[in-house]
Amino acid sequence: MSELVTQQKANPVKSFIAGGFGGMCNVITGHPLDTIKVRLQTMPLAAPGQSPRYKGVIDCAVKTFRQEGLRGFYRGISAPLVGVTPIYAVDFAVYAAGKRLFQTDDHIRLTYPQIFAAGAFAGVCSALVTVPTDRIKVLLQTQTVGGGPLLYNGTLDTAVKLYRQGGFRSLFKGTCACILRDSPTGFYFVTYEFLQDLARRKSKTGQISTTSTILAGGTSGIVFWTLAVPFDVLKSRLQSAPEGTYKHGIRSVFRDLMATEGPTALFRGVLPILLRAFPATAAVFFGVELANDLLN
Repeated sequence: MSELVTQQKANPVKSFIAGGFGGMCNVITGHPLDTIKVRLQTMPLAAPGQSPRYKGVIDCAVKTFRQEGLRGFYRGISAPLVGVTPIYAVDFAVYAAGKRLFQTDDHIRLTYPQIFAAGAFAGVCSALVTVPTDRIKVLLQTQTVGGGPLLYNGTLDTAVKLYRQGGFRSLFKGTCACILRDSPTGFYFVTYEFLQDLARRKSKTGQISTTSTILAGGTSGIVFWTLAVPFDVLKSRLQSAPEGTYKHGIRSVFRDLMATEGPTALFRGVLPILLRAFPATAAVFFGVELANDLLN
């Protein structure tokens, strides 16, 4: 496989295409566990003497399958599938553009602080593209099935209803939360590049392999999500709540969560997140590297 970070100048256009393909691989691989994650994060606090809606990852998976079948795990997938191309395309294109700013000639290797800076900037930009699709996805994933007619019937219907309720402001609800959630993107790229550099040094050919890409990509996903989980919980709560529930956005969500459920609530859904992180992020970088090979 080709090198994601080579000594040649980064190409934002090629990275845009490769990133979009990698994002599609990510969604197809990770959406079932993402659905479980969102449902665990947003389930209401059980009343005294009552059992919680879901007792954990396995219980949530079993109940989802019994009530909705296999389709239930892929509820809301069209929103991220439609959105992943621009989201991941922007992420990798901005990352490549950021690296290019530091590359004064065609054969200069970037330092890890430079990689971190380029990655952090890419995270902020991609977060801005992510917000509407994340908002739609969370609403579709969390609506109750079997208790009457559904409020939202698919991605387009959800988008139209949100726009009618509050215009673009409703569609972009949770923007600050998304930016905070994606803020560790610098660590994401640094981890990947460090492990791939290590693989190159240990390789007889000096090239990366499919195995090293999967291991480096998966590990970078674990690092990213370990740091991002608390912000992701706050984002999911905010985006799934009815209008007017949290008047001051993510700050109100944080105060309410601390008062009612305590600090441990910030890590609700961490198991499905980390279970999903390795294969889903490995799929991203595998897709990116495969696309780069084809483009070359």
